[in-house]
Amino acid sequence: MNTNPEMLDFLKAASDIDRLRIIGLLSQRRASRAQIAEKLNLSTRDLMDHLAFLEHAEVLTQKDEIYELNADKLSTLAREHFEQERPAAYVPAPDLDLASKKILKAYLNADGSIRQIPTQFEKLRVILNYLIQAFEPETNYKEKDVNAILRRFHEDTAGLRRDLVDANMLARESDGSRYWRIK
Repeated sequence: MNTNPEMLDFLKAASDIDRLRIIGLLSQRRASRAQIAEKLNLSTRDLMDHLAFLEHAEVLTQKDEIYELNADKLSTLAREHFEQERPAAYVPAPDLDLASKKILKAYLNADGSIRQIPTQFEKLRVILNYLIQAFEPETNYKEKDVNAILRRFHEDTAGLRRDLVDANMLARESDGSRYWRIK
């Protein structure tokens, strides 16, 4: 397995709400430990732990007891890991009719994600037909799995999940414990 310790440390650093608050504060201005503690209402012990981890992950630096974001390191991480164009999740089938292709082109980004969810049912139906291709027939999905698949396309997973069910493309147990693609 190919692991990247720098990226893993960064993701761990960003996975804690208090560390994110520290990063947010330092993105606005440099600050001392006391200023950070006062502004974010953190205990000294918690703050020290968070600052130590953020320094270890090279997210921030300290000089003369003043903390600031490590812009060079963050820029390098962004360039190496986030600037890459996302591969297309799903490419529309070449045998689609011209009207459907035109709708997909209007509502999808180049990477296959949804730019905007259409409000007109005819256009929404084309988008839903596109989305349902991400689900395997005869496969059961938990709600969190459905959300993970839909999140590749758009952040409104609940709305898209509901639209797929309402359009009889995806079925679900009444308690939401199981979803499956309708043939």
